[in-house]
Amino acid sequence: MAIVDRALEGRVALVTGGSRGIGRAICEALGRRGATVVVNYAAREDAARETAALVEAAGGKAVTSKFDVSKSDQVTEAIKQLGKDQGGLDILINNAGVAINGLVMRFKDEQWAQTLDINLAGAFYCTRAASMLLLKAKERGRVVNLTSVVGESGNGGQAAYAASKAGMIGLTKALAQELSGRGVTVNAVSPGFIETDMTAEHLPEAARAALLTKIPLGRIGAATEVADCVSFLCGPEAGYITGQVLRVNGGMLM
Repeated sequence: MAIVDRALEGRVALVTGGSRGIGRAICEALGRRGATVVVNYAAREDAARETAALVEAAGGKAVTSKFDVSKSDQVTEAIKQLGKDQGGLDILINNAGVAINGLVMRFKDEQWAQTLDINLAGAFYCTRAASMLLLKAKERGRVVNLTSVVGESGNGGQAAYAASKAGMIGLTKALAQELSGRGVTVNAVSPGFIETDMTAEHLPEAARAALLTKIPLGRIGAATEVADCVSFLCGPEAGYITGQVLRVNGGMLM
């Protein structure tokens, strides 16, 4: 069941890669709890505006912000401006990501670099740029990083993606220690296979059927199920949880 309280009223949240998929569901979930949501996007302004409309329909406030998380200068400038426009930042969701699949022997340098730059360096750049704002938020401060089941288990044909997501777990634990002095919590949510555009693109029907046999709950998850876990970690009820990885994978990895 979706969380419907207003515990995030008056809090400002930045969701990277918020225009579609899990990012969109997270934006809606935070809006439902009363947050002002900054919907980041890199290219699809139309999709970002659709997400913003959904946030407002859910009861929150929303604005859009275009920047590429893999570009340090863009991230720094955008978050600096966000802080001025919104009067601060309480919540950062590092969700932006890309999956480029392929065997290591055929994987290109630029594919490796792109995956690490967006998935891992992007989370680092955003958190670094937002750190002073989050520290000012004190006990209201929250960082949630979206990692993946393959960051813990590995997966053939996804070496770069798995490495980037494993790196996010280490980043989460280090940041949790660095930011804890002001009460800011840093956690990761680790989805399994979730029904999104990305899953549909990379998971043919035969592979889907085989995958379902490995998931104890026998189904692929919904983006809303991930979003509600992220929303929980952003709320006051999760104030004593930090440095943790919350798995949302139907029992695929226990």
